[in-house]
Amino acid sequence: MEEKRYRTILKTVSWRVTGTVDTFLISYLITGKIGLAASISGVEVFTKMILYYFHERAWNKIDYGKEKPKQPEYYI
Repeated sequence: MEEKRYRTILKTVSWRVTGTVDTFLISYLITGKIGLAASISGVEVFTKMILYYFHERAWNKIDYGKEKPKQPEYYI
């Protein structure tokens, strides 16, 4: 079963929101500055969305670890 592009895009956005919040919190804990943490997370949100999208599309083309749907033993 192949994943549709819109599913990959939705997964990309939802993962990136999670990742950006994480980056913001870590940056804030390290620097203690909200502005610096926001600028760090603001830059990485775009680069990592693009990287993740292409990473997912590449893995979607690799069959390793995928199982083909089994045919039913009988038909009605």
